[in-house]
Amino acid sequence: MKTTHEKSQERGHANHGWLNTHHSFSFANYYNPSRIHFGALRVLNDDTVLFGYGFDMHPHKNMEVISIPIQGALHHIDSTGKDDVIRPGPIQVMSTGTGVSHSEFNDVEESPLEFLQIWIIPDKTGTEPDYRTYEYAHLMRKNELLPLIAPDGTAPASIQQQAWFSIGDFEEASKLQYKLHGPEMGMYLFVISGSAKLGELQLSARDGVGIEKTDTIDIEIASQARLLLIEVPMIKLH
Repeated sequence: MKTTHEKSQERGHANHGWLNTHHSFSFANYYNPSRIHFGALRVLNDDTVLFGYGFDMHPHKNMEVISIPIQGALHHIDSTGKDDVIRPGPIQVMSTGTGVSHSEFNDVEESPLEFLQIWIIPDKTGTEPDYRTYEYAHLMRKNELLPLIAPDGTAPASIQQQAWFSIGDFEEASKLQYKLHGPEMGMYLFVISGSAKLGELQLSARDGVGIEKTDTIDIEIASQARLLLIEVPMIKLH
């Protein structure tokens, strides 16, 4: 098994006042040649946006964009006519395909908006743009992983890629084993809160670790953690 551990404090970081953002992979003014992507996972941004601010209308093309609110309310508007507000509980999935523009703002609740935005490189380009939200909070069970995204209908959502997302809230000492879906797959484990252990590797809140060249992954939680697992094909970028 090969692991690439990225500690929370080692991520790219920019504080623009209205936006406090951390980048797990090269993005905007942050460039790290050793952290361009992890397989089909291209972006994992951890953003906190002050009330009254946000990202103005901007374009995307041929990218799968997943937003997961952690705190506050995310207001989404796009060029297809969608106008939606999501809070912790659902996820937002946008297939940008041939091209779509969207804006994201914190203009609903007078509290900081905290959310993860994840970009996945699709296995098909030039598809019709699509935007959907998926509720999952009512499906969660304590101390268990919940599939969020899957290409085979076993999760609420799917994207234009052979990718599996899972999330779990753990409130007591737990051990879990995750089986990858093929030898060409890898998994990026992101600790949203709490802590976890992968072999001898201790992971703290907002740490990430890329895991590849293995069939199964064993994760140990000592007391409390919220985990996001992202399994993707280990494609190479040219």
